[in-house]
Amino acid sequence: MPTLTTRVFNNGNSQAVRIPAEFRLDAERVSISRDEAGDLIIHPLPTPRGTALLQALRALGEVDEAFVQALESGQASPLPAPERETL
Repeated sequence: MPTLTTRVFNNGNSQAVRIPAEFRLDAERVSISRDEAGDLIIHPLPTPRGTALLQALRALGEVDEAFVQALESGQASPLPAPERETL
């Protein structure tokens, strides 16, 4: 794997690193840690399955905002507890 030099800059109170296209991440969020040698380790976090599905459906033009709102309202209300027979 090639080693590239890139730029570090300030973004508000945070520090940011420009990631070259060769190392592009296919993720919206990452976890970051530091190993014993002090090197930074960045791991892309997977997109939640529901979000990934909605992104795929939107890309295909198969979803509209009414569909998304219906899904979100369904998640906001808990499912009722199933009735069970008592012994």
